[in-house]
Amino acid sequence: METMDLLNHTDTVNELLARYGVKFGIYKNNVFREQLFPFDAIPRIIEKDEFDYLEKGLKQRVVALNLFLKDIYGEKRIVKDKVVPEDFIFASSGYMVECEGVVPPKGIFSHISGIDLVKGKDNQWYILEDNLRVPSGASYPMIARDLCRRSSPKTFQNAKLEDNRNYASLLRRTMDNVNAGGHTVILTPGRFNAAYFEHSYLAEQTGAHLVNGSELIVEDDKLYFITASGKHERVGAVYRRISDEYLDPMNFNPESLIGIPHIYDVFRKGNVALLNAPGNGVADDKGIYYFVPKMVKYYLGEEPILNNAPTYLPFYEEDMKYVLDKFDSLVLKDVAEAGGYGVVFGNKMTKEQKENFINLLKAEPRRFIAQEVIDFQDLDIMENGESVPRKADLRAFVLMADEPLVWKSGLTRFSRNPDSFIVNSSQGGGFKDTWVLSQ
Repeated sequence: METMDLLNHTDTVNELLARYGVKFGIYKNNVFREQLFPFDAIPRIIEKDEFDYLEKGLKQRVVALNLFLKDIYGEKRIVKDKVVPEDFIFASSGYMVECEGVVPPKGIFSHISGIDLVKGKDNQWYILEDNLRVPSGASYPMIARDLCRRSSPKTFQNAKLEDNRNYASLLRRTMDNVNAGGHTVILTPGRFNAAYFEHSYLAEQTGAHLVNGSELIVEDDKLYFITASGKHERVGAVYRRISDEYLDPMNFNPESLIGIPHIYDVFRKGNVALLNAPGNGVADDKGIYYFVPKMVKYYLGEEPILNNAPTYLPFYEEDMKYVLDKFDSLVLKDVAEAGGYGVVFGNKMTKEQKENFINLLKAEPRRFIAQEVIDFQDLDIMENGESVPRKADLRAFVLMADEPLVWKSGLTRFSRNPDSFIVNSSQGGGFKDTWVLSQ
């Protein structure tokens, strides 16, 4: 596929991304700063048959995770049947007792799921983690594809690839499917949020109102949007881009200044849909990740189509022994961390660091998982005019409307450090467009 003309426009595309404010924010040492998300014009290309396989596996996984969430805040059959240990549910930082017995509209908990995968050098795809709380990133390949088309139209004239600009219609369908009657809004904490560009872009693309907490109010067990003229208009669905604990100061963190008092009470009564539902963190806990293949078998009676990375739980005595024996060949992850933080490689530690970490591991075994280091494929990127290989992952987006919908695109992130497996934007990574071929 001819992409040379597009490569000649890489700088143009990055300049346009900067002009449109395509940035992400980082808080470090209590200082907020925004930086560009560098774009590389060499696309990741996925053949149709390969993506069809991924699509089946992703749908299967997200359906099982939704059933798990419904079960865990309801009958808890999976715990009673000893498929998932009780300790891994109630000790999870993502488990919220306030969500017990609450069933969201149409029983859907994770409406927008971001599933992170890597492709190994054995040509197998492995799932690294599930993101079911507030997964971000779809806007970046959406706008990049649009700018690439404008900058190099001839690259796309005869290209047989899926049009990724339909994400907005998939998202709108997902929001409308659970709307309890009224406007659809995207709730943002404001422009100092790391993903504010995405909030505003998705609102523009879907036709939803972009609002902050001060523009919503609860009255008579319903949620209303306060218009510029002061009128109160009913809201039926909120795609919220703020964390559970800050959503409602009356039900969760009382110190939250960005939430809406009593919005959770309205949700609990079925008078508004919240996308994603509060409490999803129990399903994307890295410790729970270990059990997702078991969930697929338990809830669906099927073998998992997509594999986890080989994972060990130090919580189990047998796994702890293995982790200590093979420590130098493993990557260890703090289950409560995200964004590439809390990830350490056994072979990169000093003797003292290793001793300290092992002591912590033995003291808090539930806090960590260990994984084999997947030797995942490099993708070429352009650096200083030359093509060089770098590690890259793929965030696939699965939307749950009246049926599971897999976006035929995704966010491909790459490391700009030749010695690093960490691809997250917060760790200095860049991104690519993901071309899914249509034939």
